[in-house]
Amino acid sequence: MDEQARRTKQFSRVSSLENLLTELNGNLVEANQRYLVDNTEKFSKIFVVGPLRSGTTLFTQWLAQTGLVAYPTNMLSRFYGAPLVGARIQQLLTDPLYNFRDEILDFNSGISFSSENGKTKGALAPNEFWYFWRRFLPFGDLDYLPSTELQEKGNLPGLRDELNALANIFGKPFAMKAMIMNQNIPDLAKQFDKALFIRIRRDPVFNIQSALEARKRQYGDINTWYSFKIKEYPKLKDLSPLESVAGQIAAIDHAVDSGVSGLPSHKKLTIQYEDFCNNPESYFQDILKKLPESDFGLNGDLCYQGEISFSNNNIWRISEYSEQEAREAHLRIKSDLVGDYS
Repeated sequence: MDEQARRTKQFSRVSSLENLLTELNGNLVEANQRYLVDNTEKFSKIFVVGPLRSGTTLFTQWLAQTGLVAYPTNMLSRFYGAPLVGARIQQLLTDPLYNFRDEILDFNSGISFSSENGKTKGALAPNEFWYFWRRFLPFGDLDYLPSTELQEKGNLPGLRDELNALANIFGKPFAMKAMIMNQNIPDLAKQFDKALFIRIRRDPVFNIQSALEARKRQYGDINTWYSFKIKEYPKLKDLSPLESVAGQIAAIDHAVDSGVSGLPSHKKLTIQYEDFCNNPESYFQDILKKLPESDFGLNGDLCYQGEISFSNNNIWRISEYSEQEAREAHLRIKSDLVGDYS
């Protein structure tokens, strides 16, 4: 049984929607090309990286709500093949600048801090935008390629140009999840002079628990692999659910640490999930310090008006394994992987 057939009903894709989006985006390709004229790098790109279930969705929701950045919305995600056209349509329907006598206000729902396996609700809520990424990345059985092969077969310059053009349309830094590139961070970083990689870390034991819970929500059990198939997938896929997930988290942590290690300090920021939940405002100030003044112009509102704190949900809940078993599995698998990397 393939991955799609295993999904629970609430996470199953709707074939009629998939077909409509394929048709619509195909017909908008030429219009999208015309908007690519302005693809100079005027604004920073903020790439959120780190393991699945480490707090990346909460962080992107929070960052979006601050108003500091533009970001891929659920509305924009419908235009994954023509996002520049989608951006202009989104502005037409939601930007107060184009509001005529309150004719269209239906799309301006606020951003909540709830999600299910990374999925949010609301037209302007942040979207993971993976369909967009996959247009440029020639990944096959694994969501990873060696650098040389990715450079040869992928279209990273095309990715760069569309992201630059998107940021220019919105007139702000553009922030998005980039975990699909967790194991190819240096390749992505080479495409941008103005990029900030925000690396999210979480206590690995509770990161493991959250990933196991995500498996159960998505597939109805904890046995099926969830999220991107990293390069270690062939080695990890047949282990017990606990060891498989522990290895998944450890391998991604190692890849991200390695990937950002060579970046200059102004291009990277590590955020510990638990600390972020306690004091998100402090990270707002850290992000501001990393971004150039040119990102905001003369009219930028840089005052923090966001949440004071969040609950970090680090409470042991699952019955299949104990917290101690998870901690021991993480240490054991991490040690094995370190040996493989050395």
